Amino acid sequence: MAISQRLHTKLVQKLILTPSLQQAIKLLPMSTLELVDLLNQEMVENPMLEEVPTEELQPVEAQPEKQAEEAPAKTDAWDDSDYEYFFGDYLDDGYCPRTPQEVKELPPIENTLSTNTSLADHLMWQLSLQTEDDAAREIGTAIVGNLDEDGYLVASVEEIASMGNWPVSEVERALRVVQRFDPIGVAARDLQECLWLQLRHLGLEGTPTERIITEHLRLLQNHQVPELARKLGLSIDDLKQHIEIIRRLDPKPGSRYNLSASHYVIPDVYVVKVEDQYVAVLNEEGLPQLRISPVYRRLLDKGADNSDETRAYVKDKFRSALWLIKSVEQRQKTIHKVATSIINFQKDFLDHGIEHLRPLVLRDVANDIGMHESTVSRVVTNKYMHTPQGVFEMKYFFHSGISSSYGESVSSVTIKQRIRKIIEHEDARKPLSDSKIVSILQKEGLVLARRTIAKYREELKIPTSNQRKVLY
Repeated sequence: MAISQRLHTKLVQKLILTPSLQQAIKLLPMSTLELVDLLNQEMVENPMLEEVPTEELQPVEAQPEKQAEEAPAKTDAWDDSDYEYFFGDYLDDGYCPRTPQEVKELPPIENTLSTNTSLADHLMWQLSLQTEDDAAREIGTAIVGNLDEDGYLVASVEEIASMGNWPVSEVERALRVVQRFDPIGVAARDLQECLWLQLRHLGLEGTPTERIITEHLRLLQNHQVPELARKLGLSIDDLKQHIEIIRRLDPKPGSRYNLSASHYVIPDVYVVKVEDQYVAVLNEEGLPQLRISPVYRRLLDKGADNSDETRAYVKDKFRSALWLIKSVEQRQKTIHKVATSIINFQKDFLDHGIEHLRPLVLRDVANDIGMHESTVSRVVTNKYMHTPQGVFEMKYFFHSGISSSYGESVSSVTIKQRIRKIIEHEDARKPLSDSKIVSILQKEGLVLARRTIAKYREELKIPTSNQRKVLY
């Protein structure tokens, strides 16, 4: 059987990610700060890009009509007419990429930053006032350097002694000095010692409260109140007074000096109510307004006396700049479309709060705006919306729904909020079990399994009914 080679013509469709499409996709999930950094870097590397001067950033309505009429008459002399056709609006010297949107009464920014004293600085300041002995100060410095964020000593006395060849007795003496510093309980080696140091400071040595800490801490942690009362020979009412003292102690004394830095969110979208309708307004403050540099673009004119190498370089940068400007504008338009769609779906939430949050999935928004789910997913990544109910990540509005008996779906977030309120208003002496909460929700038209209630309760970090009863 002979094998022959033949040529066949075949027409197929296939998806090809062009460089321009890849760039547009890369810009979508970026936060505003990341986009600003990228645009600033592109302006440094690409001479064809420049930022529109502030005085030229004016609303379209305020621009002279003559300029608007003459704009189409300015044509690019470059031979490639496709660019003139596709990017015609971008080639005008007076082109302003985006008109800043004016919104009345935007939320004020009242962020005051201050430098907090760290736990190590606070302890070192006290150490400098306590002793002038260089050796004791070195040991104390080593102890302070081995404290974790909660103020606990994470190294043994022997390990600290080996750091400077100090006697173990000297390290123990220095440790006792540091343990008297503020905050009381710092430099403890475990929870029991931390609580005992605070009781000693309160003058409660030799009391039943101290015995609970030193001898029966495990019973207290397991909420075995009757057994604890029997071992101490106290009534339940008398024991509660000692437990209340322990409850007011600080198990993490160092945490107050190691506060995590506040992260201030700058919303990408403001939701503003205009008459009876909510409107999405993009926050473009700080975002560079880019345009093609008219000086460099003239290097492509036919009459310009430039070498082929210069024209090739400028042409390459020209393409890159045009695609970047178009990609940024497409990104902003897509964010606005997604935000507007979310507003349309979640209008009840904007009016009345979390209890009226509707279940929403990416497919709903994608179908509404005529885009793919992956595009919507990229848009809502690292983006925030300022709403009348507060600032929320755009992902917050997407939750699964649970069908109710009255025909509508209810968001899982709304159900969690309802569970929280049910438990907050329960009789503390008779806490509601998960099964009882299931029955209450069934009367409200929500049919859920007991394990679903347990899962939501754990996500809300609410103890079981038995644990809540013991805590009461």
